[in-house]
Amino acid sequence: MLKGIILAGGKGTRLLPATRVVNKHLLPVGKECKPMIQHCVEKMQQAEIHDVLVITGGDHFGAIAEFLGSGKNFGCRFTYRVQDEAGGIAQALGLAEGFIQSNDTMCVLLGDNIFALTMKTITNAWVGRQDSADAMVVLKEVEHPERFGVVQFGKKGEIIAIQEKPSVPLSNMAVTGIYFYDGSVFSVIRNLKPSARGELEITDVNNFYVREKKMVYFNMVGEEQWWTDAGTHESYIHANRLVTRWQN
Repeated sequence: MLKGIILAGGKGTRLLPATRVVNKHLLPVGKECKPMIQHCVEKMQQAEIHDVLVITGGDHFGAIAEFLGSGKNFGCRFTYRVQDEAGGIAQALGLAEGFIQSNDTMCVLLGDNIFALTMKTITNAWVGRQDSADAMVVLKEVEHPERFGVVQFGKKGEIIAIQEKPSVPLSNMAVTGIYFYDGSVFSVIRNLKPSARGELEITDVNNFYVREKKMVYFNMVGEEQWWTDAGTHESYIHANRLVTRWQN
C-alpha cells in the first residue's frame, strides 16, 4: 500500500515575523487562502492516498491538528507524530517507522512544497519503477540551483550524485521536496551520521540509494508543471503568485 507522509516541522525562521505566532504550514497561499499544508493534503487526495502521517514540531502541533482534524473532511485518515527537536528531515522521516508496514511504500512531501502537476501522474511513475528501485526523487529545473539539493548526471542520464546547496552547481536540476521510498529507508536513517550542522540529512539518505543504484527520478518538465518551495519571503510570494494564476 502507498501511504502518505507530510513533514511539517521546523521553526519557519526564514518567514519571520509571520511565523512567530503561527506555523508556516498554516500560512495562506493563493486567492482561496488555503493553508500551505492543505495543498499537500489535496495532492495526497489526487493520488488516492488515504492513510497520511503528519509530522510536526511541538510548538504548533495543536494548531495543525485542530485544522486537519481526523482527516474526515479531507477523505483520508490522519496520524500525527511530534518531532521534539530540529534534527533534520531524515530524523523526522524516521518517526514514520511503525506507521509504514512491511509491504508499504511511502510518498513523502515537505509541507512547504507547492506544485501544479497532479500527484497521480507522479505516483504512477513510482509504481511503475518499483521493480528496479527502492527510492525516487522528483526533479525540477530551477534558476537558482544553489538553494537546493542538485543532481549530477552520468553519461546515461542516471543520477550519480546529489550535492546539497552547492556553491558551484553541476546542473540546474533541483531535488524537490517530493520523495518516494520503500521500507528500507528506516535502516538507512538509523545508520546515518549527523552532518556538520548536527542534523540527519535527507540528501545523505538519497545518496545512499544513488550509490546502491536503487534511485530513479521523475522530471517535472515545462512551465505548466511549475513547482516552488514557500519557505522564504521571496518564495512564499512567488508561490502565491503561481497558485493565484493557476486558480484563475
